[in-house]
Amino acid sequence: MRIIRFLDEQNQIRSGHRRPDGSTTLLAGDPFERLEDSGEPASVRKLLAPVEPRTIFGIGLNYHQHATEFGAPVPQYPVVFAKNPASVAHPGDPIVLPPICMNPPEVDYEAELAVVIGRTARDVSAAGALDYVLGYTIGNDVSARRWQKHAGGGQWVRGKSFDTFCPLGPELVTPDEIPDPQSLPIACRLNGQCMQEGNTADMIFPVAELIAFLSSGTTLLPGTVILTGTPSGVGFARKPPVFLAPGDRVEVTIEPIGTLVSPVSGSAEQNSRTR
Repeated sequence: MRIIRFLDEQNQIRSGHRRPDGSTTLLAGDPFERLEDSGEPASVRKLLAPVEPRTIFGIGLNYHQHATEFGAPVPQYPVVFAKNPASVAHPGDPIVLPPICMNPPEVDYEAELAVVIGRTARDVSAAGALDYVLGYTIGNDVSARRWQKHAGGGQWVRGKSFDTFCPLGPELVTPDEIPDPQSLPIACRLNGQCMQEGNTADMIFPVAELIAFLSSGTTLLPGTVILTGTPSGVGFARKPPVFLAPGDRVEVTIEPIGTLVSPVSGSAEQNSRTR
């Protein structure tokens, strides 16, 4: 099933089943308990991120080719960091570049497969880990590189947690439609130019191993989002580097999930200075 969260014409948050013909029917129930398709047509006024994360875990350097482009050794264990859940941005909403990330420019894109945990997980095995997955969606782990590397006290959280730095969506695809998350093409286009093109088969630590690792001695609550790493081609590693600027358009595509589109804008403060 393909699940969306959206605002209806009365500005109520609803869940819907996105059908192959593009139409949507209303879903009744709790996505973490049981959802039933009512069959009733839904009117979608605005698409929302398909989940409100309880926690967001990110995984760094999890693609072989991405580690190579950074000249980094293959990590022995997953490189784990956190993002502020308040950094989530809805599909189609802008990535807003704060002034403190613009002098000099430093904000980068990172196309990622996002995994949503559907039930409480603790000390699960890799063999059974995918049974805890509610579904898969697309994430963009937007990163302010200077803050990530130099201005965050040695931690990545600050540089990855600015508001709007975690676009998610457009749909949540349930595991019955993605039985193998390690065979998905993933790409990122910036202003129509392909910047990242890879496959989740290149992950150093597969999804099941990540869930097992993160749940070791730790409770993963329903609604936890895991950003599973990005393939090669990020802007920071290019020569010369490519960073996001107001007016840009970022598109992240993962088949069969779809495409997450994010325009890029300056902050209100920046915009007022350019008028």
